[in-house]
Amino acid sequence: MRSTSRLVPLPALLFALALLVSPATPVRSLHAQARHRNVLILVGDDHGRDLGCYGAPVRTPHLDSLAREGTRFDYAFCTVSSCSPSRSVIMSGLHTHANGMYGLQHAVHKQSSLDSVRGLPNLLRTAGYRSLCVGKYHVAPEASYRFDEYSNEGGGRNGARMAQAAAAWLGKDPERPFLLYMGFTDPHRGARGFANEGDYPGMTRDRYDPARVTPPPFLPDHPDTRGDLADYYESVGRLDQGVGHVLRVLRDSGHLDDTLILYLSDNGIPFPGAKTTFYEPGMRLPLIVRAPAQQRRGVVSRAMVSWTDVLPTVLAYTGTAGPAYPLPGRSFLGVLDQDNPAGWDVVYGSHQFHEITMYYPMRVIRTRRHKYILNLAHGLPAPFASDLYNSATWQGVLRRKDTRVGQRTLDAFLHRPRHELYDLKQDPGETRNLASDPLLKPVLTDLQTRLRTWQDQTKDPWLVKYTHE
Repeated sequence: MRSTSRLVPLPALLFALALLVSPATPVRSLHAQARHRNVLILVGDDHGRDLGCYGAPVRTPHLDSLAREGTRFDYAFCTVSSCSPSRSVIMSGLHTHANGMYGLQHAVHKQSSLDSVRGLPNLLRTAGYRSLCVGKYHVAPEASYRFDEYSNEGGGRNGARMAQAAAAWLGKDPERPFLLYMGFTDPHRGARGFANEGDYPGMTRDRYDPARVTPPPFLPDHPDTRGDLADYYESVGRLDQGVGHVLRVLRDSGHLDDTLILYLSDNGIPFPGAKTTFYEPGMRLPLIVRAPAQQRRGVVSRAMVSWTDVLPTVLAYTGTAGPAYPLPGRSFLGVLDQDNPAGWDVVYGSHQFHEITMYYPMRVIRTRRHKYILNLAHGLPAPFASDLYNSATWQGVLRRKDTRVGQRTLDAFLHRPRHELYDLKQDPGETRNLASDPLLKPVLTDLQTRLRTWQDQTKDPWLVKYTHE
């Protein structure tokens, strides 16, 4: 049942608001602001911090502009570096060990959240919201994450057509507030490379010269890696164009100033040492938020936030009640105007699978300075996602018989110990495991205690590992 106070115009309130705004404020815009608190969530696919506004050598003018108009989080983290599981966290507010989405949803992987989960579109529907998912959905069961409508227009890579679908839907029922979820497929790898050879009407190609691409330190510096990254950057540019098309639709429909806009990615880049790992390139990601009521624009926030905080933020913005079960995250709406808010100094993560053959459960706690990774199946070699294994980057490592993958030895990358502890200030590349250093014993013990407490609080089924192994 929808809230009439959210949907019905209140003449007295409109009059009072009119006294507070400039005479030049459009009546349509004022009317919308008084009635609606809409939500637009834009999700990139396997996109790391490769944006101009994050200092990367990639041309992303639309997302850079969004950052100038809102808040760019410098310490934002997914809680699992895998597609379906991470999307389930965004939509449920629960870690994957709590929501049951242990791995990928599609094909033989067939993972699914618990039936008891009530996702974001379900919760907002109770407050009168209509919802549309355009592009990549990739979660299950649908009953837990049920949008009113779905569209695959544009196939997740043609942002122009995706935006057209969004525009048509926005005009259908303008009297109701909306949740618009745009699931881009870029820059995920395609059948060949990054699908840059496709035909995308309404989009333009922005190519990169591999000879001028410099691989990040965690990747090998060879021509195949540089070519791989050049293709990836082109796909990122297509994603940015898609975001621009959607923001234009929002502006043209008069909803730019009554809509909470969030851009984030599901997990790190599809390269070895990033996606499916808890190393920084896998879990430290872009998050850009633009809220109508922000007092400051162009904020760069040092608050440490994670994807469990997304759903509580949307619920707080829309004034919607949460589910009956507790949520581990909290709204960051109140700190959007702050550069360095107190009390935002730790995040946690939980990984079980990617593909169904890739069982490798991990838990992580990341503070300002340190990161502790608990590898619960450390006796197994670290598994490879099929798209990473088939990548030009990894095939080059195998062909050359490299003994290193960027800064790490190949052996350290494939065979990980039970405990990994890194001092991110002294070792940002996470190459020196300090878990056995007696001088760091107090730090290790503290992080292990905090991680165990968090596992208890979130009812982690893998707690059994402490007593059965």
